[in-house]
Amino acid sequence: MINESRLLNKANAYFLDKKFDKALFLYSQLSSLFSDNKEYPIYALFCDIASEDEEKAISLYDYFCVMKKDDLDGAIDYVENVVNAYDGDIDKMMGILEDLNASTVESLDAIKYDDFKKLIKSRGSFRIAFEDIMFSTKVAIENKDDFCDFVTKLIDNDFNSTAYTYLDGFNEYFSYDKEIEELYKKLEEKKIAANHK
Repeated sequence: MINESRLLNKANAYFLDKKFDKALFLYSQLSSLFSDNKEYPIYALFCDIASEDEEKAISLYDYFCVMKKDDLDGAIDYVENVVNAYDGDIDKMMGILEDLNASTVESLDAIKYDDFKKLIKSRGSFRIAFEDIMFSTKVAIENKDDFCDFVTKLIDNDFNSTAYTYLDGFNEYFSYDKEIEELYKKLEEKKIAANHK
C-alpha cells in the first residue's frame, strides 16, 4: 500500500531541492493514484512553471502552501488565475495588475525595506503585505540587520522556499556569519518538522 503523505513529503522535498523532474514524477503519481485530490495537479503545475521560471514557481508554491491552510479552493483558484495570466490571458493579467495597484504598491520593480515595513503596518501583517508584492516586486535590502529581520519574518510566516532563495542569494556576502547560519538552522528545523507531520 502506498503511503500518501510520505510520497507527498518526498515530492515536496524534491521540489524544495529544485529537483523539479523528480518532484513532477511523484506529483503525477499522486495525481493518478488519488485523482479526487485537487491539490496534487497544482504541485505538478509548479514543476512545469519551474522549467521556465524557478523563482516564480517557488513563490507560487510558497503562496499556495500558506493559503491552502485557510482556503484550499481559493488557493487553487488564485494559482490557476495567475497561471492563465502568464499564459497570455490579457483580461486576467489586467485583473491581477489592478489588484496589485489596489494594494497600494507603486513600484513593480523594487521596494526599499523601510517602505516595505510601512506597507506591513498599513496592511496589518507581514503575510498580507508580502502576498501583495511577492509576484511583482523585489524587496531591496540595504544592510544585514534588515536582511536578517526580513528572512526571519519570511520563515515565521511559512514562506520557507522564498527564505531559502534570499539566503542562498546573499550567502556569498555573509558566508560564515553566525546570524545567517542560525537562519539556515531555523529553516532546516521547520523542514524536518514538516516532514514528520
